[in-house]
Amino acid sequence: MRLDGLSLTSRSPYFFRLPPIRREMRVREKERLAERTRIAQYLHDTVLQHFLGAFLQLRVAVDQLPSNSPTRPHLCKVLELMGRVIEEFHRAVQGLRSSKTESHDLEQAFSRIPEELGAEEQVEFRLLVLGSPRQLRPFIGEEIYWVGREALVNAFRHSGAHKVEVELEYAPRRFRLVVRDNGCGIDPEVLLSGRDGHWGLPGMRERAERIGAKVRVWSRVAAGTEIELSVPNSIAFESRNR
Repeated sequence: MRLDGLSLTSRSPYFFRLPPIRREMRVREKERLAERTRIAQYLHDTVLQHFLGAFLQLRVAVDQLPSNSPTRPHLCKVLELMGRVIEEFHRAVQGLRSSKTESHDLEQAFSRIPEELGAEEQVEFRLLVLGSPRQLRPFIGEEIYWVGREALVNAFRHSGAHKVEVELEYAPRRFRLVVRDNGCGIDPEVLLSGRDGHWGLPGMRERAERIGAKVRVWSRVAAGTEIELSVPNSIAFESRNR
């Protein structure tokens, strides 16, 4: 076979060359796994261990307080909060260590989040799947999961909503994730630049940019928020003709 004066045979390196997008994704996946493993080891050996040490010392101090101490109930609430943070931190570290993340089944992963946050009784939650589900590239599925998780954490913890909905759409040309709530909305200035000291919206946009996706946010004060992540199918899924 000839193309623009080049002879391409079964032995030619050009014949076996993967499409650029697939090559780039595979390189990114390997780099991502190596970096995640390094970060997970650091977080486990430093941050998590120091936090656990503080938690245990505080628990000993609380146990030594008289049962009728007025500060004891407040410190017990702090211990309970720290316990939940440790559990969530531990899950995050385990996720970083693993090459097979929860994102392989987004429906199940997102369904568990309300329970993990302790919000399943206070907020009405619904998850919709449109189209025929397909297996996402592991690297892409992971980023989609973390964008969606961040959006859900914001909806459950900060919006004051009593209804939260997730929509997963497997469309002919793209994959869409939509998280919407009927809460208090987001301040216009926060929409533009994010909130100081918070990773939320800027983090979502950075994750989307890394995988060639787009994030759109619609929100009005006292009228709720909708966050949409859209990924072209050529990026989101492995080719059917491999």
